[in-house]
Amino acid sequence: MKSSGKGLSTLTVGIIKENPVLVMLLGICPTLAVTTTLSNGIGMGITTMFVLVCSNITISLLKGVIPENVRLPCYIVVIAGFVTFIEKILETFVPELYDSLGLFLPLIVVNCIVMARAEGFASKNNPLLSALDGLGKGIGFTLALSLMGLFREILGGGTILAGTDYAVEIPILSANPMLLFIFPAGGFFTFAMLIAVVNTLAKRKNRDYKPRQIGCGGDCKNCASKKSSCATQKSEEKSA
Repeated sequence: MKSSGKGLSTLTVGIIKENPVLVMLLGICPTLAVTTTLSNGIGMGITTMFVLVCSNITISLLKGVIPENVRLPCYIVVIAGFVTFIEKILETFVPELYDSLGLFLPLIVVNCIVMARAEGFASKNNPLLSALDGLGKGIGFTLALSLMGLFREILGGGTILAGTDYAVEIPILSANPMLLFIFPAGGFFTFAMLIAVVNTLAKRKNRDYKPRQIGCGGDCKNCASKKSSCATQKSEEKSA
């Protein structure tokens, strides 16, 4: 039961509480660059999640045989292998998404989220927990990119899932798109708004939080005797 609870916590903590983009502010470059549409955000998120899970499992399995002084180059080689694999899969089966993501696909190799989980978690935990950690962080990353892509696509183009078989046009916005949102400035604005919403929700959740009191608070017999002794000493000093 204890291990299952830890596994569930490892999986869920990366989705909202420790969201890699909106809370930890990692992976901002691809977040701002590829989220001009919802499909791009989902595609980049799922691709990165695949790399996260596979590299975490592999690094966890190999942590005992990787020399300490070359661990980072070894991690990069492992991550690069999975990035190359998923890149070829997208190029073969989803060429539109492959072309749309472009240079940011191979740059997953140096994505700070992937490297941080490899160094900070997978290298210190068992394969199961490492897989759950990668899955949770990947879901959180995909959620953040999808929200940004959805918001920017609706306002910047008046569409949802443009370029796919499920494309939807929003009548008023499609005729009068706010093109600012598909440019970098719109990406930064959307990113700032999402962070503000997350921070507001976090503060609202914790507004009734009261720090746990450490110590007796002056109510124990020992403290009471000290107060009495201190009051007696002060009275004697005044009379003197």
